[in-house]
Amino acid sequence: ASAFTGTPLQTSRSAASRHSRSGASSLVMRERACDLLGKKANRKARVVTFSHKRIHKVQAVNLQWKRFYSDDLGRNVRVRLSTKGIKTVNKYGSIDAAAKKFGLDLTKF
Repeated sequence: ASAFTGTPLQTSRSAASRHSRSGASSLVMRERACDLLGKKANRKARVVTFSHKRIHKVQAVNLQWKRFYSDDLGRNVRVRLSTKGIKTVNKYGSIDAAAKKFGLDLTKF
């Protein structure tokens, strides 16, 4: 799974057709989320300054590209996981057991 697969960020058809050229592929950026746990960025975080102004900031998820060997598929699987997702895979013992628990289809990776 590359960074260009997944659900499209733009939904309007006219915006997609406006930017596409004939023969150009329609690649869209993938959302920054954990493939296993589904963790996303916290967009409601605040920073309180010295003068008590409350400024919104985005707390991003610590995502890592990680390669695991899948016994079921017989090959390496490269997934984008949060650090908590990596610890979860280690807890279950294999990527196959964790994917079965959380309903992740490893054939897409």
